[in-house]
This record gives sequence, structure tokens and C-alpha cells, in this order.
Amino acid sequence: MASPQAQEAVTVRVFTQRFSATRRGARLARRLATQQLDAWGVPYGSEPSDAAALVVAELAANAVLHGRVPGRDFGLRLAYNTAKGLVRIEVTDTHNAMPARVPRGAAADGERGRGLVLVDAIAVRWGISGRSGPGKTVWAYVQASQADV
Repeated sequence: MASPQAQEAVTVRVFTQRFSATRRGARLARRLATQQLDAWGVPYGSEPSDAAALVVAELAANAVLHGRVPGRDFGLRLAYNTAKGLVRIEVTDTHNAMPARVPRGAAADGERGRGLVLVDAIAVRWGISGRSGPGKTVWAYVQASQADV
């Protein structure tokens, strides 16, 4: 009989917060995300912290500009898997319209439409999920450390 294999302990740290669907709410989401990552050992101003801040800023701005439903907030959830060195960033809004997926390497025309291109360039991967109730969740994984992926 084979002996059971030991499994590596996995620590996943989670931060969840709701914000008003305003520019101020989007800015606060970005600031609290970098503060939380710093508390988890991803130093403020480091490349991983800046990458996560940019992704949070873009997804929160999209939630405020395109996913806003009057009287409804948007949500931010960070989940840091220390074993994989990845932070999952989720921004949830209550609008049913789905953002257009941008092909990798595609450039956006005009002054708008570059946010998801930036997310695509920075994130390890990203996507869109449904949720219970109205709306959607746009998520992205950002590399936070040099742990094995």
C-alpha cells in the first residue's frame, strides 16, 4: 500500500470591499489594493504592486464608466496565493453588458478602449465571469512574486 503524499500548505489571503460607483470609489479601490498588498509583503512601489494597481485602476474605471447602475456599488476582491505567487483581482459590477475581449497584441483606436489592452499586456491571464444576481465579474491574475507558477 502506497503511503499518502504530503501536500504543500497553501496560504490564500483575501481582501474584499465594496465601493461607490464613482471616480472617487475607483481611486480608493486602487489605493486600498496597494495598501493591502503591502501588508501582505508585496512592497508599495514594487513592480508587482504597480502592476496590480494598474489592473485594479483599469477594471475599477471600467466598472464606474461602463458597468455603473444608479444606486449600485462595485466590488473589489483580491486573493493572494502565496504558493503560486499570484494575486487574483476581481472587480464586480451590476451591469449586464459584457466588455469586449481584445485580442492579444491588438491596439485600440481613439482615446478610449485601451484599458483592457493594458490589462491583457500586464496580467498573466484575465477573463469575465457571470455572477449570482445581475452583472459580471472581470478578473485578472497578476504575478506578485517569483514563486513557481
